[in-house]
Amino acid sequence: MRTRDLLRLVGRLAAPARMSGRVRGALAAPSAATLRARARWSRTPLVGDAPVVVSMTSYGRRLRTVHLALESIGGGRVRPRRLILWLEDHDVVADPPPTLARLVARGLEILPTTDWGPHKKYYPYAASTSPHRIPLVTADDDVLYGWRWLAFLLERHRQHPQDVIAHRAHRVVLEEARIAPYAAWEDLDPGEAGPRTFATGNAGVLYPPAMLNALREAGTAFTTCAPRADDVWLHATALRADVTVRPVSDGLTSYRAVPGAGLGGLRAANVLGGGNDEQIAATYGPEEVALLWEDQLAARATAGRVV
Repeated sequence: MRTRDLLRLVGRLAAPARMSGRVRGALAAPSAATLRARARWSRTPLVGDAPVVVSMTSYGRRLRTVHLALESIGGGRVRPRRLILWLEDHDVVADPPPTLARLVARGLEILPTTDWGPHKKYYPYAASTSPHRIPLVTADDDVLYGWRWLAFLLERHRQHPQDVIAHRAHRVVLEEARIAPYAAWEDLDPGEAGPRTFATGNAGVLYPPAMLNALREAGTAFTTCAPRADDVWLHATALRADVTVRPVSDGLTSYRAVPGAGLGGLRAANVLGGGNDEQIAATYGPEEVALLWEDQLAARATAGRVV
């Protein structure tokens, strides 16, 4: 791996620890200590009247700290109509620990699901309703979200109601009509939207009803091509459904990590370990690659560069 590409990958892995772009100050989440106290003593509902569902999954050791991520969402400027935590451990669903039981009393829903890996945070909900009427926002269990996190997503959604909206995204790069290694993909220009805009889930992504319907129709085919790379499957599905992906601002927004959650195993394996490249090769067919290549050629022509 080239040094430049390795540095870019390390930057992506470290992303949850920093903030960038025009919304740096407004995105700051309360400290973990504040969130612990709020989760222990607050009686304020975690849910509200915003026409959106927020969905998350967790597992193993992270069940000890997931309440902090959930509390950061529930303390936002706007609160979702539903806040769902999907768990494959049915014993925890039936008898959640006190940290989660207190959140259930404030509106959190803990629902059982099959072990679909990272796809658990969106697929159970996508499969549960037809047709979908309101968007879904996915969140990660190792991130402390800022108080305007959901408000920014919904604001952008109101401007572009048919698009997938992401706080973090980058641009797919192709070399000689083939998808280049993930390490070579580029940062976006501010506000850039299009076929090669690739949302990454850790900072939060909003999926409009049309996308949720497409995911429901696609079923569990992800288990054979991208079982551990939900971002890859979601982007490929958006391409096939002709749904545009659009960043909130510059596609570089990040949030602080939940203390003690540790570096995501999937993130390290997929990004540094080459797992993304393997699953990308298995997921994108000739039609999707041709569409991406056409978009890259058009972008180069528009920029006046030699193809």
